[in-house]
Amino acid sequence: MMTIRALPLVLYATLLLAPLSAAAQSGKPGLVVSQREPGGALPADWKNLPVAEGKARTEYQLVADGGTTVLRAQANGSASALMHAGDVDLSRTPVVAWRWKAEGAIPGADNRDGAREDAPARLVFFFDGDSSKLPLGDRAAMQLARTMAGEELPYATLMYVWSTSAAPGSVIPNPHTGRVQMIVVSGADDAGKWQNLRRNLARDYERVFHEPPGPLKAYGIMSDTDNTHAATRAWYGDIRFLPATAAKD
Repeated sequence: MMTIRALPLVLYATLLLAPLSAAAQSGKPGLVVSQREPGGALPADWKNLPVAEGKARTEYQLVADGGTTVLRAQANGSASALMHAGDVDLSRTPVVAWRWKAEGAIPGADNRDGAREDAPARLVFFFDGDSSKLPLGDRAAMQLARTMAGEELPYATLMYVWSTSAAPGSVIPNPHTGRVQMIVVSGADDAGKWQNLRRNLARDYERVFHEPPGPLKAYGIMSDTDNTHAATRAWYGDIRFLPATAAKD
């Protein structure tokens, strides 16, 4: 059940989704940075959005790494996500493939604890759904967000995270609400290493929320240290959506 203590999470989802509702959707879904120039502008349809009003923004820049262009995230007591409107048909391309590298663990971070819930790297996915099926507490929290901010909350949020709070493969519920679930895919042993990862997003959603996914409303990346007030860096390569035959999870 969400409570007033979860209000920053409510503002987080609301502020992210509102600017994306009218975003232009063109070309293939995903994020292609490898074909861009280091130091150049970020793709125009990707927006750097704070998780809550007044929060410092993580810095996202195109840089050279290993002979290709990647996206570097630098968080210093900050929390913002680079987000895109949900232009993905998961019935055709349910697999998300990406590469990332994190500098290392964030001192003091613990994704199981709301006061220390930071991560050097995340992939974030917001889903629509039938909120009338949710427990009363969740529906009340959505109504509160609608009243205070004038925007709908996502029905569900699924994240893939770099975390040392649990072993890779573990599922961590958000400390404030079960409508946000985190799947650990990287940890301390992966510090400083590029990883090539693939997950069947639709299958993972069904596993953690116990129903097929609704429409994908928005997706993106996030590196955040607003709770621990630490500094961290991570690097993201291209993000692609592929047919189910490409899954290796």
